[in-house]
Amino acid sequence: MLDDSTIVAIATPPGMGAIAVIRVSGVDSITLTDGVFKPVMAGKSLLKAKPYTLHYGHIVDMERVIDEVLVSIFHAPHSYTGENAVEISCHGSVVIQQQILELLIRRGARLAKPGEFTLRAFLNGKMDLSQAEAVADLIASTSEAERRVALQQMRGGFSDKLKLLRDQLLRFTALIELELDFSEEDVEFADRKQLEALVGNIHEEVSRLADSFSMGNAIKQGIPVTIAGKPNVGKSTLLNRLLNEEKAIVSEIAGTTRDAIEDTIQLAGMNFRFIDTAGLRHTTDEVESLGIARTHSKIEQAKVVLYLIDAAESMSVGLTEVEKFQQKLTNQQTLMVLLNKADRAEAQHTELLAQNIESHLHCITLIISAKSGQNINELTQNLVNIGMSAQPDGNNVVVTNARHYESLVNARDSLARVLSGLKSNLTGDLLAVDIHQALYHLGSITGEITNDEVLGYIFSKFCIGK
Repeated sequence: MLDDSTIVAIATPPGMGAIAVIRVSGVDSITLTDGVFKPVMAGKSLLKAKPYTLHYGHIVDMERVIDEVLVSIFHAPHSYTGENAVEISCHGSVVIQQQILELLIRRGARLAKPGEFTLRAFLNGKMDLSQAEAVADLIASTSEAERRVALQQMRGGFSDKLKLLRDQLLRFTALIELELDFSEEDVEFADRKQLEALVGNIHEEVSRLADSFSMGNAIKQGIPVTIAGKPNVGKSTLLNRLLNEEKAIVSEIAGTTRDAIEDTIQLAGMNFRFIDTAGLRHTTDEVESLGIARTHSKIEQAKVVLYLIDAAESMSVGLTEVEKFQQKLTNQQTLMVLLNKADRAEAQHTELLAQNIESHLHCITLIISAKSGQNINELTQNLVNIGMSAQPDGNNVVVTNARHYESLVNARDSLARVLSGLKSNLTGDLLAVDIHQALYHLGSITGEITNDEVLGYIFSKFCIGK
């Protein structure tokens, strides 16, 4: 898949800016650039330049000066791609960028395909496949949390964990296959109990990585927060308050919101995806019924559920309502009960209702007014605290890529079959089949086992110039 052609692309975003960067990579990249570069200091040549140096001069087409530039030199294998590489920093005029690009193509370079620089880095052993995918995630990151996870993976945190697991499994495989080689002599090279413990530990770690995808997806897509409650309890008003814009229509008519309304905001470097839903009630209106059905679906998908009740609600009704709703949630979901419209309710009653809900149902309970903004800062701080508690620490690896998740699930299933086989004294040749399957799936994540079709699909999603 790797060829020896010299590739070129504009690495900076399309449009006009102060400067632009044009990247060139390949065996002849320095020679090709030297042919169009005229240094300010006469007698200087890029061919004789030391690596990691900057050179000031002009890009020229014959005798015509195109632009005043800085040229950075990188020698193989110590470059991003592992090849000789050049970066030309020119003025950000679209015309200048295009003329330099066309000049280099006329001189023998070809336009790079999407992600081809990173593909070459992978093929030249500068990074594995999971690290390459993390490059794309880092570029696309929209929050501090997403940036942090992508950077950890790009630096090899995920790869190192997988390499360790795969090495342990390979040692296990070697012992099993050694027994197969001496099967006629009835020799046992490995204690079955020890092997079972080893595979059990690997299975547990692979399962943890697979389970972390839920958290990783929330970091990448935004932590889903569903706003639920009966009609006219203030859900849409709360959404507008949190977003600081009139996103949802607000009226006194029950059933105004008939479909889920979503938007994302950033709090303390984390993306939160807020979802306003149709009010929960029994209705004969067909359209509203569809909205309520969708509400239940959004509640199931949420990491955090903000359940609103009227602050003036009676003690028994309010407590029963929240209790019934809480029973529908899973242990992985966080419920926060919001007593809304506090500006219109008797303060002593509201305080007592909040205390009863919190003590009986053991969930976060806040008294708010979405309309006036009362305690909204406290609400957002609680959301930040929930988000921070779900963030990985520096030692924990979190999976954010759906391809990685699928491979981990397949590896986990294969390892489960190995464990079952060990417990039932299955023969080594049958164990080896599932062991090899597990190795295959783990290797497919880092690119130790891959094919051109998979690589083409992954790198096609990259931007040109990276």
